[in-house]
Amino acid sequence: MRLTVFGPGFPFRGGIARATTELVHTLEERGHEVLFLTPRRQYPRWLYPGISDRDPEACLALECAEAVLDPLDPITWRIALRRAREHRADAWVVPYWTWAWAGLWWYLLRDKNRPATLAVVHNPVDHDAHFWQRIAARRVLGSCQALFTHARLLERELERAFPSIPTGHHRLPAAGAPVRLEQNEARSELDLPENRRVALFLGLIRPYKGVDLLLEAAAGLPTDSDWLIVVAGEPWGDLGGRLERQVESLGLGERVRLELRWIPEGEVPTLLAAADVLVLPYRHGSQSAVAPMALAQGVPVLSTAVGGVPEVVRDGINGVIVPPGEPAAITTALESLDEEWIKELSAGALRSAEELTWSSYAAAVEELLAKVV
Repeated sequence: MRLTVFGPGFPFRGGIARATTELVHTLEERGHEVLFLTPRRQYPRWLYPGISDRDPEACLALECAEAVLDPLDPITWRIALRRAREHRADAWVVPYWTWAWAGLWWYLLRDKNRPATLAVVHNPVDHDAHFWQRIAARRVLGSCQALFTHARLLERELERAFPSIPTGHHRLPAAGAPVRLEQNEARSELDLPENRRVALFLGLIRPYKGVDLLLEAAAGLPTDSDWLIVVAGEPWGDLGGRLERQVESLGLGERVRLELRWIPEGEVPTLLAAADVLVLPYRHGSQSAVAPMALAQGVPVLSTAVGGVPEVVRDGINGVIVPPGEPAAITTALESLDEEWIKELSAGALRSAEELTWSSYAAAVEELLAKVV
């Protein structure tokens, strides 16, 4: 099949770029002829309040990729449409995750001569979306011929919103091959103590991810608890300063380590190897790209029950699920995770990660495309 895939890739970072690149790479391996149209710029500076959204280590540099897109430059939209037309694809594939790209998607989808288009729906709407952002999402998704997402719960949401459009889902695999390191070596490299249990939060720090709730949970642990909380990620806006003040006000200096910076792709395996558990204290959300990465390294996940996460993190099998917005529930869960329980969940994490492959993911995309091409 000839396919044109639009979306972020090398040299940009982030879960959408990694997932889209992995999908394109796997589709090529499965014999499809793919044109991958990627951005020159991923976000305007005012929309992304981090240091940079580029990391050359984050994604493969694919030969089929052409950097032509800019979500805020209509001139590039015309260039992208011309290249897509020249490729004469049987279908287009576009990721949807934010309103910032909605104008570009709407422009492309208005082309009356385009082929059937499948949207890979990472987020049905933006986190904390306003009314007009929901309208933007609905206009884009409603113009597609197929909608693919990463949890059955999210697929049901799309079925209700767009009953006439075929849907499909597959849990999101880990991006890249897992790099398994010995815990003692990883902790030595990171200067973390070997005689303490380590709970890790990893990823971009935004309000909905609830890192402040994790700090409250840490404050609720017994005074003799050996848990060390490591928060590793780039803060959104002024969140870094707020978290530092919270650590100080709660007296958590000996119990929490803050690494408030972008974590380069090469450091992620070391951080995961050093952890006993990954913690996702989300207030709300649709899914998590870091959870499959942890499972692939044999690290169980303690997560709140938000979106499709419980379809990946299965309570008592490869992790622990607690209600969102309740720091005390996180505290209780941490206290329950003794050495034997962690080992059992770690084994379950490795078993469950074997079920999540990019080949089966691409096969699910192909199955849905076959209904509309």
